[in-house]
Amino acid sequence: MLIDSHCHLEYEGLVEDQDGVLDRARSAGIRGFLNISTRRSEWERVVGTAARYPDVWASVGIHPHEADQHADLGEAALLEATQHAKVVGIGETGLDYYYDKSDREVQQALFRTHITVSRKTGLPLIIHTRDAEDDTFRILEDEMGKGAFPALIHCFTASADFGSKVLDLGLSISISGIVTFKNAQDLQGVVATIPEDRLLVETDSPFLAPVPHRGKRCEPAYTADTARFVADLRGISIEELGSATTRNFFNLFKKAAA
Repeated sequence: MLIDSHCHLEYEGLVEDQDGVLDRARSAGIRGFLNISTRRSEWERVVGTAARYPDVWASVGIHPHEADQHADLGEAALLEATQHAKVVGIGETGLDYYYDKSDREVQQALFRTHITVSRKTGLPLIIHTRDAEDDTFRILEDEMGKGAFPALIHCFTASADFGSKVLDLGLSISISGIVTFKNAQDLQGVVATIPEDRLLVETDSPFLAPVPHRGKRCEPAYTADTARFVADLRGISIEELGSATTRNFFNLFKKAAA
């Protein structure tokens, strides 16, 4: 059993054939899917898809690329959206200084809003960070000082030092198909050392298809390819990896297990 802990089922390339996408994934051994939102206009569709399938859950949040368009989003809107039974996480949120599509101060303020809602609801924070390690960690450390909250670094590609620091804060780490790329040796070294109880796997589909599908549209079924690669890196069987990462998913996303 595997869980795709981060996919975008409403995005072009998947939304046109959701039934087929999910059926192919189930045939590949994927038994659960966390459908991620990136802007407020997606929330209804993301949650609606989760409501239609018993093995799909949803998140609500604003991607840092969209921060400028949601600068006035307050806690109340997020809190209201979390009341749906299938909403099990907050995000994705965080900081992206690689593209800088939104003002950095606006990104940071909205990131803190999501953290507050995570703390209030107990729902895990799903964090995107790119070229923003220092500010991401600074905010996480500062906010943890105000009261703990569950959180996950999704599609981890950061440094070993950042990984160690967020693990020390109690966060979990999710690995995408990037780990299978030939130029990902540093990431592969980090993945081999992540504690067993903090590791998850994902596709971030329709992006980042793992080897041997690189260059194609990514689908949740490819979680199995990433999981096999990670299992080999860690010197364990795919069954062991699947059992651990599935257990970790439900331990983190407790509402999904309810």
